[in-house]
Amino acid sequence: MNYFPWLTIIVVFPIFAGSLIFFLPHKGNRVIRWYTICICILELLLTTYAFCYHFQSDDPLIQLVEDYKWIDFFDFHWRLGIDGLSIGPILLTGFITTLATLAAWPVTRDSRLFHFLMLAMYSGQIGSFSSRDLLLFFIMWELELIPVYLLLAMWGGKKRLYSATKFILYTAGGSVFLLMGVLGVALYGSNEPTLNFETSVNQSYPVVLEIIFYIGFFIAFAVKSPIIPLHTWLPDTHGEAHYSTCMLLAGILLKMGAYGLIRINMELLPHAHSIFSPWLMIIGTIQIIYAASTSLGQRNLKKRIAYSSVSHMGFIIIGISSLTDTGLNGALLQIISHGFIGAALFFLAGTTYDRIRLVYLDEMGGIAIPMPKMFTMFSSFSMASLALPGMSGFVAELIVFFGIITGQKYLLIPKLLITFVMAIGIILTPIYSLSMPRQMFYGYKLFNAPKDSFFDSGPRELFLSISIFLPVIGIGIYPDFVLSLAVDKVEVILSNFFYR
Repeated sequence: MNYFPWLTIIVVFPIFAGSLIFFLPHKGNRVIRWYTICICILELLLTTYAFCYHFQSDDPLIQLVEDYKWIDFFDFHWRLGIDGLSIGPILLTGFITTLATLAAWPVTRDSRLFHFLMLAMYSGQIGSFSSRDLLLFFIMWELELIPVYLLLAMWGGKKRLYSATKFILYTAGGSVFLLMGVLGVALYGSNEPTLNFETSVNQSYPVVLEIIFYIGFFIAFAVKSPIIPLHTWLPDTHGEAHYSTCMLLAGILLKMGAYGLIRINMELLPHAHSIFSPWLMIIGTIQIIYAASTSLGQRNLKKRIAYSSVSHMGFIIIGISSLTDTGLNGALLQIISHGFIGAALFFLAGTTYDRIRLVYLDEMGGIAIPMPKMFTMFSSFSMASLALPGMSGFVAELIVFFGIITGQKYLLIPKLLITFVMAIGIILTPIYSLSMPRQMFYGYKLFNAPKDSFFDSGPRELFLSISIFLPVIGIGIYPDFVLSLAVDKVEVILSNFFYR
């Protein structure tokens, strides 16, 4: 038991400090912006310090455990702890949120509320990744929804109310299934509800009941991930949201769904997962192809990037369903890798829109000459998105491939078929990834426009893009840094499938 409450401080600090924003003096937005960025940086430093000095990466057990009784009536605890699975997403959350607050610099309307919502979201996300109590996990999961809804409905584009309503209907609908699953698992087999994660992991259920629980949890996480056919909220949400919100959505929110699949569906319900994994594999391959081909038909730049996110999530699903060490490690690496690349692409799409005020790709063209820095950064991240060797996406997708091919669960013919279909998806990816910069930056549409109306990216945009580009290259060259965090935990999870 760790006596200093590191995780409680890390979870509570952003929302507590964020609520003080409303008491800041009314002296323009500058104070609020700097205050929020300082909180984010402080939180990131605190998290990094706690993990560097108090976390042993070679220990697969839960560390930094905190357990305080909260509601005595039904044994509800404030129970936090981290292991190799959650440390990557938590650090990603800190990094992307800090950069997203910097990206939100141009937001001037109701900026107090805007920055408070971003900090509230920060707490909800870290709480979801570190909770070791099922009901606490559900509460943190929900805490995350309301800020996103408000950020969409108040600071979105023209159709913001439609997309915000669609978002809340989908995600709240998924949350109903999550709550039913949590209550089902908690109330099974005892008069006292057991919400503790550790006891639930060691519990064995009748197969039919486990399948029912699995389907409930799966629907909740499939909405968030998103997995087709529950993905239609995502392009609308991304198309309308402010780009700083898009960074959080693409970088962290989608990863919560994948994290939930590994943490609850794989760890708690291994029998059901081994039954469903062939179907998950098929869904993942269809998703890669479907989203890649749909992405090509999108005129709206942000919607095209949104569909590319859906396509990349297909690799995570395939990694999770491969039931091999290699495949699951590849999925975890893809979670981190796509968190960086997706956030960067949405940021660059948003800053481009700020300059040229155009959303549709067929109206753009010829802005490479007035905006060379923007062109370089956008092209670099498009290359990262199509998994160019030397960048993080390539390593992640390659490891997922190896995971399928080396898997013991599937026969040779299905493995070859799935690998072949995935390869088609990998061929489609460069087509939509490279046609984006081609339509935006080449050609003559805006070539003759007055040059003073376009100004190239300033120091803020450059700093942000380079900050995301360095980890993308770093993970691409030395992926062991990320893989070593979770490798022991992955072995423990998969041992359930073969020795239980």
